[in-house]
Amino acid sequence: MGQTVPVPENETERLMAVRSILPFGIEATPELSALSELGQSVFSTTRAAVHIVDEDWLHIACQAGMPFSDCSRDISICTKVITTQKTLIVPDLSVHSELKDLPYVKAGPCLRFYAGVPIELDAGLVVGTFCIVDTQPRQLSPNEVESLQRFAVLAAALLRLQRANFTMSLAEQDLKTAAMTDPLTGFFNRKALDHLVTLQLNAALRDDQFFGALYLDMDGFKAINDTLGHSAGDTVLQEAAIRIRETVRAEDVVIRVGGDEFAIFIPRPVGPEKLGELADRLLVAFREPFDADGEHLVHARLSIGGAIAPEAGRDLGTLLRTVDKALYQAKAEGRDRFVCRTN
Repeated sequence: MGQTVPVPENETERLMAVRSILPFGIEATPELSALSELGQSVFSTTRAAVHIVDEDWLHIACQAGMPFSDCSRDISICTKVITTQKTLIVPDLSVHSELKDLPYVKAGPCLRFYAGVPIELDAGLVVGTFCIVDTQPRQLSPNEVESLQRFAVLAAALLRLQRANFTMSLAEQDLKTAAMTDPLTGFFNRKALDHLVTLQLNAALRDDQFFGALYLDMDGFKAINDTLGHSAGDTVLQEAAIRIRETVRAEDVVIRVGGDEFAIFIPRPVGPEKLGELADRLLVAFREPFDADGEHLVHARLSIGGAIAPEAGRDLGTLLRTVDKALYQAKAEGRDRFVCRTN
């Protein structure tokens, strides 16, 4: 049986604060775990915990003593603390008019005592509680209540610190991604070669799988830049990126090597046939003219070199040298074609 508890007036803002910590708040951290263990020891209770309450559920951020599981918000005593934003102490749950029929009071573990303090993550935004429970009725002295409230203050500080660390890690990841991204096409740039492609190549070889590579060079692109200017050239490159993106799979890695050259790395292709099929689709896509500036249609077809590891090399350097040879062979044989080499 649940309880009828109104939501706080600032529930929308409160839930935004909850969502800002749930990525790391659900899993117990060493610091929060230590806090709950200390709380259980200080108050000598059956259990101490940090709970986070969202729109539907009570999530256990950490706990010490008797283990509990996440539960529905409407059967959680902590919901009352969230709503009132005040400390709640119930000496004996079994005689409380609103709480005596809760399932964990009427039956196992037959809780009797509850004390919960609101955890205020930001001003006026209570995201959860620091609470202690016991299977025996008991009272807290004024000093013990003050101590319990200090535990909630510490819990809030730890949650804010974790949120800050999480935000910083996202920002750091964004910076790393930006450093490896070509701003014109949105593809990875050369900096991603060693870091990203080496990881994928090693993973494929470790699993005894093939790993394909293609080098693409846009034939005639220099003439577009020379005659129509770099702005038109950039427009053509952006359209080229769209055509490549529409042709490759989501898991394929595309890198703008520089200028009008692109590299595509294909994790676990079936074999040379599949690599050739992808190259053929790219050749067809680039045979259509490009609108360079709204006035001029220009042609920039592809020469493509390809190779497959491990046959063409078991390390990135060897694989790239083989693909480069294949690209130059495609150019030497007349361009607008695909050549695959093994060495």
